[in-house]
Amino acid sequence: MADKLAVIYWDSTALLSYLFKDDHSEQVKAKARQKGIHLLTALAAAEVYTEISRIQREELLPAVIIEYLYEMLERGPWSRLNIVPDSTSLRELALRWPLKGSGLWHLAAAKTLHREFPELMIMTIDRELAQASRGEKIRLCIALNA
Repeated sequence: MADKLAVIYWDSTALLSYLFKDDHSEQVKAKARQKGIHLLTALAAAEVYTEISRIQREELLPAVIIEYLYEMLERGPWSRLNIVPDSTSLRELALRWPLKGSGLWHLAAAKTLHREFPELMIMTIDRELAQASRGEKIRLCIALNA
């Protein structure tokens, strides 16, 4: 019997850690090489495009590096996903977890997908989102120290 492929939901914090070196980048990049389905929502992409564009406007990095970052984002291991989280889930999760707007959206999207793919894991560096994901019985792709 063949092993199931991993199904990994990426939020923008994990994606930024993939693109910009930080304390979690090694773990994130190792998971990016894991065989399976890597899901990237339009919201996560938009959040990262916003950050790269800010860096470009402020001229914090050379243009060639900015273009490379855009290319990495567009050619990474991700399958693009257009999903709208279930509105009932948004309301229920908002009552249970004190998350910022996009964190709530990512949790609801992951929970919606989790119904179809019970093996789904969430890749996040956001501690509050990680805690809420664990509370909702969604496995984390990488361990965050408490």
